[in-house]
Amino acid sequence: MSDHIYKHIEITGSSTESSDKAIENAIAKATQSLHQVHWFQVIDTRGYIEEGKVKYWQVTIKIGFRLDD
Repeated sequence: MSDHIYKHIEITGSSTESSDKAIENAIAKATQSLHQVHWFQVIDTRGYIEEGKVKYWQVTIKIGFRLDD
C-alpha cells in the first residue's frame, strides 16, 4: 500500500433551507469537478437576514481530497 497525499480547499455553500443543506450543496458542487473527496470540516457558519428572518444560510467548509497516485 502506498502513502497517500491529500489537498484541501475552502468553499462556501448556501441554502434557503438550513445550514446542513448549505453543506450538502457545497459538497455536491465540489464533487462535480473533484474526485476522491474524503472529508469536510466546517470553518464558518453565517446567514443573511431579510425582514427579521433568515433568508439563507452560508457555510464555509474545507474539503479534503486525495491526489492521484
